[in-house]
Amino acid sequence: MVGEGAAGGSTRTLRAQGALRAIAADRASTERLRRTLEQALVFAGAAFAALYAPSADGELLYLAESAGVPRTLCGVRDSYPVAGRAPVAEAHRGRPVWLGPEDLAAQAQSRRVPSRAFFLAALPVRGGGCLLAVSERAHGFDADDRVCLGLVADAVAFPEPPAATDGADLPHGGFSLAMDTGRVRVDENILELFGLDPDDFDGRVETLLGLTVPEDLPSLMSVVEADHMTIGDRELEFRVLQPTGPPKWLRLSGRLVPGGEGRPARLVGTVADASTLRSDITDVARVQRLAAALATAVTVRDVGKAVVAALRRPLRADRIALAELEGDRLVVTVLDPPEPDAWPALWRAEWRTEWPDAPVRTMPTLAAALREGRARIWPAGSSLEETLADVGPGGLAMLPLPAGNRMAGACLIGWDTPHDFGADERALLTAAAGLAGQALMRARAFDAEHELVGMLQRQLLPRRLPRLPGAVAVARYLPSTAGLELGGDWYDVIPLPDNHVALVIGDVQGHSAGAATLMGQMRTALRAYAVEGHPPDVVVSHANRLLMDMETDLFATCCYVDIDMEEGFAWCVRAGHLPPVLRHPDGRTEIAEAEGGPPLGVIRQSDFPMSPLRLQPGTMVALTTDGLVESPDIDIDEGMDRFARQLAAADPAHLEPVADALLGKAPRSDDVALLLVRYDGMAARPLRESWTVWRVPQAVGHARRFTRRTLRSWGVSENVDAALLVVSELVTNALVHTDGQVRLDLTLVNGRLRLAVADASPRTPVKPTSIGWEATGGRGILLVEAVSAAWGTLPVSGGKQVWAEFVLRH
Repeated sequence: MVGEGAAGGSTRTLRAQGALRAIAADRASTERLRRTLEQALVFAGAAFAALYAPSADGELLYLAESAGVPRTLCGVRDSYPVAGRAPVAEAHRGRPVWLGPEDLAAQAQSRRVPSRAFFLAALPVRGGGCLLAVSERAHGFDADDRVCLGLVADAVAFPEPPAATDGADLPHGGFSLAMDTGRVRVDENILELFGLDPDDFDGRVETLLGLTVPEDLPSLMSVVEADHMTIGDRELEFRVLQPTGPPKWLRLSGRLVPGGEGRPARLVGTVADASTLRSDITDVARVQRLAAALATAVTVRDVGKAVVAALRRPLRADRIALAELEGDRLVVTVLDPPEPDAWPALWRAEWRTEWPDAPVRTMPTLAAALREGRARIWPAGSSLEETLADVGPGGLAMLPLPAGNRMAGACLIGWDTPHDFGADERALLTAAAGLAGQALMRARAFDAEHELVGMLQRQLLPRRLPRLPGAVAVARYLPSTAGLELGGDWYDVIPLPDNHVALVIGDVQGHSAGAATLMGQMRTALRAYAVEGHPPDVVVSHANRLLMDMETDLFATCCYVDIDMEEGFAWCVRAGHLPPVLRHPDGRTEIAEAEGGPPLGVIRQSDFPMSPLRLQPGTMVALTTDGLVESPDIDIDEGMDRFARQLAAADPAHLEPVADALLGKAPRSDDVALLLVRYDGMAARPLRESWTVWRVPQAVGHARRFTRRTLRSWGVSENVDAALLVVSELVTNALVHTDGQVRLDLTLVNGRLRLAVADASPRTPVKPTSIGWEATGGRGILLVEAVSAAWGTLPVSGGKQVWAEFVLRH
C-alpha cells in the first residue's frame, strides 16, 4: 500500500511540474501568475490560493493575485502587517506554517482567521512574500499536496509592488478611483473623451457615470463597485453620450489594487477611444437584432438558439455551446452543430448524458473565467485542459453570462483554424454576453415556474389510467405556454360495475388557481356521482347543481360518455363541450351528433339529454378540449374538421404515438386535454341472469332455486353449495335490514362466478369483530367471507350492492 501511494504521489508531482513548466514557457501570457496559482487548486486540492507580496514601503504584505473561491469565504484579508504574527507574516520571515482547524480556532480570538473547518498553509516565496493556500478537505494537505504546494511556491513571480501613495503622475488616459469615497483622479485625455472641460470636472465618479448610455450603466457599475470586484484585471467597453451624433465607444482597462491598513482600495487603469477599433455600425445592428430576438425568447432553448443565430455566422465560428450554471455544475442546453461527432470525444465519453453536464471544478480555466465574470479569449496553441482545448483548437472564446450579482451560465465559441480576434469581435462578444445572461435568467425563471404550473396541474389529474376490459385508453395534458397561471382542463376514466366505463373530459373557465381548484372539485364530484351508479344524465345534472351551490363566478364544460364494454353501446351527455370524434374501423371519421345542454353552473334547472353511440370493435373515441382545435387563427369548426382528418390518417393500433402527434400540432395558446380510447370488444362475453326478490316468506327459497337452475344451465357443478349459502345470507340480510326492492344478479365470465344482491339502503354491512356463543345473529358476513374468494360492496343509485366471487376450475 505504501508503494502504491508513493507511486501515485510521484505521478501527481510529475504532472504538476509539467504544467508549471508549460505556464512558465508561455512568455506572452498576461495571466501567468493566476494560472500558476490555479495549479494549487488542481494538484494540491486547495479551495483558495493567493500570493502575498511586500508593499513598496516594506510595511505590508498585500494580496497580489488569487485563485479559487472568494477570499471572504476563507476569512483572509487583502493585506497584513509585515511585523505581525499572522501566518502570512510568519511565512514571509522564512518559516512555513501548517495549521489545522484546532489551531485556527485558537488564533481566532486574537486576529481574523478562517472560522470554518479549514486547513491553512503559508509557504515562503523567494524574494519575500508568501504563498497562502486553504483546503476544505477533511484530511487537509497530505504529503503529496505539500510537495505540489512547494512547487507552486517556487514558480510564482511578483508583479511590481503598488506605490505607497497615490500621488504619482497618471499615464496617458489613466485614472485612479478611491473605492471608499468615489473620488477619481483622471488624465485630461479622459475628460476630453467624455466631453468635459477640466475646470468643470468635480472629481466625482458619478459625474462621469452620468454621461454614459443608460443601457451600459449596469455593466459599468459592476466594475466600479468594490462589492462586485476581486483582485485582478478588468476590461469593458461602454458608450458615452455626445452632444450630436451617435454615442462614442470607449474601452476601460483597470485593476483593483488593495490599499492595505488605513488606505482605501483603488481601481487604477486607463480609458481609451474604441470607436476607431470598431469596423462599422454592423456590430451594433447585430447586438440590436440579438436584443430583439432575446426579448421574445421564452425558454432556455429559445435563448440558446438566438445566441447561436447572432454569433456563429458573424464570427465564422465552427461550434457554439451554451450552458446553464446550476449550482456547481454546467448543463449544456444548446449545441451547434448538434451532431455528436462535431464535439470532442471526451464530452461524449465521460459525461453522463449525450450533452455535457459536469462539475465546474473539472475545468479550472473555465471556472476562473466564471469567477472573474468577463469574456476570455485563448488563441490557437494556448495551454488548456483537454476538455476545452478540443472545442477550439484554432481559438476559443468563453463568455460568462452575467445576470445581476450572479452568473447564469457560459457560452463557448470555438474555431478549428487559427482565428484572429479583432477588437470589433471582442466588443460584440461583451455586449452579447450581458444580453444573453439576463435573457437566460428570465427564461430559466419562466421554465421553472411553467414546470411548477404543469406539475400542479398534473397533480390534479389522474396519475395513471385504469386497465379496461375490452378497450385501451391514453390521455395527455399540455399546459399553455402563453402564461404561468393554472388551467382548468381535465380528463378522467372511471371503471363502473357490469363492465361499464365512463369517459370524462372538461374545461373550467379561465386560467387561475381558482379555475384549477374548481377543476379538481368537478372531477371529484363527477367521479363520485358516476361510482354511485347514476345514469349519465343524472351524473351531469348533479354536477351542475353542485356547481350552482358553490356560488362561484366560473362555469365549466364537460363531455361524459358511458360505454357498455359488453355490447359496444354508449350514451353521451354534453354540457357545453365539444362532441366526441369517432374513428371507425374502416378509417372513416365522424363528429358525433350528440345533443348538448348548457355549461355547468349556468342554469340550475337544465336538461342534459343522452345521445346514443354505436361502437364496432376497432372504433376509436377521441375527446378533447378547445385548446387543441381553436386558436386566434383557426375557427373551432375548422379545427374540429382538421382534428377529424388527423384521426383518419392515424394508426389506431398504437394510441401513444397518435396522442403525441396530435399534441405536436397544438397551438399552445391554451391548455389542452386529450383522451383517446380504442374499443376492441370483450374477448369473453359474460353470462348474466337477474331475479327480483319479492318480500314473501319463501323469498330466500325462491332465490336459492333460481340460483341452482341458473348454475345448472351454465354447466357449473362446483362450489354450488357454497354459492347457495352466500345467496341465502345476502338475500336474508337485504330483506331483514332494508326496505324496498331487492335484486339478485348472477354473472359468469372467465371462470369467475359473481353473486350480487342490490337493495335500497346505502348502509354498508359491517363485519363483527367478535361474537359470543349465545348470539343468535351476526355470522352471515363472516360466512360469506369464509366460503368466497372475495366479497365487497358497491354504491348503486340510491342504495348499494353486496357481492361475492368464486373462482371455478376450468
